[in-house]
Amino acid sequence: MAKTEARGAKSDNVVISYLKETRAELRKVHWPSQQEARMLTLIVLAVTIAMAAFLGILDYVFDRLVAGVIKLNPIALIVSVLMVVGLFVAGYFITREE
Repeated sequence: MAKTEARGAKSDNVVISYLKETRAELRKVHWPSQQEARMLTLIVLAVTIAMAAFLGILDYVFDRLVAGVIKLNPIALIVSVLMVVGLFVAGYFITREE
């Protein structure tokens, strides 16, 4: 008899419940205006293009540096050693406690 009463209380399907809760949460969202969305999109595009250019330049520099080290180019070796020393010095200053 208890099982029949428990089934008598209608409960939503899990999927239906999820969709209802999602819809309720989406109603609480403050959506940006068209102008705000356009400006934010332009900012994202600008940062993406700038980072792509920056990473492309870094890739080119490190490619030339590694190629120089492989060929035992003295200038590339000196620059590589200076970069490693600089990384250790920067790591020291970043991690030291004052």
